[in-house]
Amino acid sequence: MFEKLLIANRGEIALRIQRACRELGIKTVVVHSQADTEAKYVKLADESVCIGPAPSRDSYLNVPAIISAAEVTDAEAIHPGYGFLSENADFAERVEKSGFVFIGPRPESIRMMGDKVSAKDAMKKAGVPVVPGSEGALPDEPKEILRIARTIGYPVIVKAAGGGGGRGMRVVHTEAALLGAVTMTRSEAQAAFNNPNVYLEKFLENPRHIEIQVLADEHRNAVHLGERDCSMQRRHQKIIEEAPAPGIPRRAIDRIAQRCADACRKMNYRGAGTFEFLFENGEFYIIEMNTRVQVEHPITELITGIDIVQEQIRIACGEKLRFRQRDIRLQGHAIECRINAEDPFRFTPSPGRITAWHPPGGPGIRVDSHVYTNYFVPPNYDSMIAKVIAYGETREQAIRRMRIALSEMAVDGIRTNLPLHRELLTDAHFVQGGTPIHYLEQKLALRRA
Repeated sequence: MFEKLLIANRGEIALRIQRACRELGIKTVVVHSQADTEAKYVKLADESVCIGPAPSRDSYLNVPAIISAAEVTDAEAIHPGYGFLSENADFAERVEKSGFVFIGPRPESIRMMGDKVSAKDAMKKAGVPVVPGSEGALPDEPKEILRIARTIGYPVIVKAAGGGGGRGMRVVHTEAALLGAVTMTRSEAQAAFNNPNVYLEKFLENPRHIEIQVLADEHRNAVHLGERDCSMQRRHQKIIEEAPAPGIPRRAIDRIAQRCADACRKMNYRGAGTFEFLFENGEFYIIEMNTRVQVEHPITELITGIDIVQEQIRIACGEKLRFRQRDIRLQGHAIECRINAEDPFRFTPSPGRITAWHPPGGPGIRVDSHVYTNYFVPPNYDSMIAKVIAYGETREQAIRRMRIALSEMAVDGIRTNLPLHRELLTDAHFVQGGTPIHYLEQKLALRRA
């Protein structure tokens, strides 16, 4: 086991990784920007290093500064968390060439999955179903682009090969709008991802967003930890997640999840990963694989009893997985609400000082958060300040416990999306289960009307 690990991230995930390390007896080094000097995880770390001013490009995306911090503190490994550099293959390569262990997949795996075109090809070869679409990146010839779209059938969605997190996408309903949409998406993709390649997929009208969590070691052992339903989202950003997914037959889940584990073995994948699918009319279609720990990993931890962050660290140490597929049992139901510092219905950011912080508690409630009373939420980063997770023996119990937790929670001094969560937890369609990915957008549109 490592003696010292550097955490190259911030916020609740930095604290989450720190806690996993402390339980394993690993000392932690936290890098932070000037804006995060007073953060809880900075104060709790064995060592901390300020690596730059508030803007991410000068701190959390500053690769030389992170590597230097690892060198001066004698860290052995670097955990990237999620976001920032977590899926940057060049960073992973730089970490390993500098003599440190990267807590995550091999750089070539990150690179392959980071390009959606190569990822789609890899999934096809591994036997994982993909959304019908173009074979590889779109050509430059306009007539050929139009022909490909006619073959797929409208509506189609134009996607950036290097995209992710809901960026670099454009839905097209008519042939007249296609070429303009391709040109604009290419331009945006070049600016955002330094990769102008785009591809076409069939646009599924009313799917759900289902994802499969996997763990794989470097000895070609791989398991899946069941599924999560992440369909309650706005502008491709998840708001509520739950596990397991309501209303989908267990046999169908097990079949696609086993394919994901098999794909990991075929690709010689290492670490934690998530296969993200669209599910419609009883069929799964993969849209991407995330090569990192997910924001929503706690709900899987609660229904499996497996600490995913600790397993990431064990795998990076070269250990074999400590369990086989038959050892994993899914028990109960878990729901996660992402609490953001933002207007609950306009979604404008609400940074500032938290004058009072009262997190909920009680049976089955877990709160992952780095904030506290008098904490200043900086305007420079993602607005998420907490994750409230409720666990119950049944979905109904988990919903009841989450309602109680949200009613108890109080955050003063800034605006949060707590009112939206309280409304959604009593929404009849959510309570019934199985809402599609467009449900929240449609609900909000009706509210505005």
